[in-house]
Amino acid sequence: MKPVIKVLLRRLGINFSQSLGINLKDKDEIFKWFLASILFGARISETIVLNTYKEFEKKEVLTPEKILITGWDGLVKILDDGGYVRYDFKTATKLLEIMKNLRERYGGDLNRLHLKAKDARDLERRIKELGKGIGEVTTNIFLRELRGIWQKANPLPGKLVIQAAKNLGLTKEDLSSAIFERSEKTRFSSEARGFLILRDLKKMAPKGKFISLEAALVRLGKDFCRKKKCPFCPVKDYCPSKKLV
Repeated sequence: MKPVIKVLLRRLGINFSQSLGINLKDKDEIFKWFLASILFGARISETIVLNTYKEFEKKEVLTPEKILITGWDGLVKILDDGGYVRYDFKTATKLLEIMKNLRERYGGDLNRLHLKAKDARDLERRIKELGKGIGEVTTNIFLRELRGIWQKANPLPGKLVIQAAKNLGLTKEDLSSAIFERSEKTRFSSEARGFLILRDLKKMAPKGKFISLEAALVRLGKDFCRKKKCPFCPVKDYCPSKKLV
């Protein structure tokens, strides 16, 4: 294992679901992670998401039915109490639409949605179709920690993971764009490129630690790479790209 992987896992590698006390091995807990993923989907700090999820937990609003019963005003109050004020109105509206569609299409059961999906890409499509507020980011957040739990959960790395991995030289894409070209006129699709990056990262992760490595790269990308906070980065001593900053 590369030294940088060890440091990443030690400093940033706690799974996001675990930080909320959610046990994804319990199928009844999967909805809780779905709710949290929707909160994580906005450009907002992890601390505010944690606080807001705890408000939903405190009010026992952790099922589709409870969310629908709570209503728009009640949801806004919970979001505001958690500090999610920047997106409170928009998120309350989004949650009600998503829960209504989840109930009508899958009886309020995300596990049923998974069973109906034909494959990984169809699973992602079905999740996005639950509401306008669910895009690539939220879908990726939700599914990446369900690897090994849902058979069809196998999302490609998100932008933050790719950015962090490229900066650290953990993917071959960082070496030369030529590896993605068949000829000057033909290149791999972005999806094929994503599979190559996913393959590279899975090879480097210790057994059973890929989800934690992915979580660490998300935090690194979000809190350091994207914000160009290289002097404060916990793995700056292992980063080839720091010479370019």
